[in-house]
Amino acid sequence: MVEEEGNLAPAVSAETSSVEETRDLASLLTKVFQAGDIVVLSGDLGAGKTAFTQGLGLALGVEHPITSPTFTLANRYEGELTLNHLDVYRLEHLQEVEELGLSELIDSNSLTVIEWGDVISSVLTEGYLEISLNLGEGLNDRIIDFRPLGHKWLERESELVSLVSSFSPQTRG
Repeated sequence: MVEEEGNLAPAVSAETSSVEETRDLASLLTKVFQAGDIVVLSGDLGAGKTAFTQGLGLALGVEHPITSPTFTLANRYEGELTLNHLDVYRLEHLQEVEELGLSELIDSNSLTVIEWGDVISSVLTEGYLEISLNLGEGLNDRIIDFRPLGHKWLERESELVSLVSSFSPQTRG
């Protein structure tokens, strides 16, 4: 069972100052992702959830443009790993998650990214990595917090912290 989110502090945070940096950070993180992983993206509207997913796709060798699945609810892209990209912002009831076929999309051969997934986190019983993207002070500044939830992610927390810390503007010099 996933540990309760509550007011847990993030394991690590990063700051980006452009869409490109947000994509680059996501690309770097593919080193820690494994087939079967779930990533929940939350945070401010317009903070870069789709841009983050685009960075993952680029690093995974996805050749098709990655667009927001706000109206389609789910997109699937083929790369080194299949990338499932979902947006559950418009879902009003957990029953709609079942109708979306979430359990069929999440499989051991794919990486599943769920925008606004914090609204359905209670059904993600195997754990996930929560990534919260929030607007910073400057127009393009973003603060990105990472919280591993569940034993699969807690086992990789130190690797995640190391990767994110190596990207942080404060430590890049």
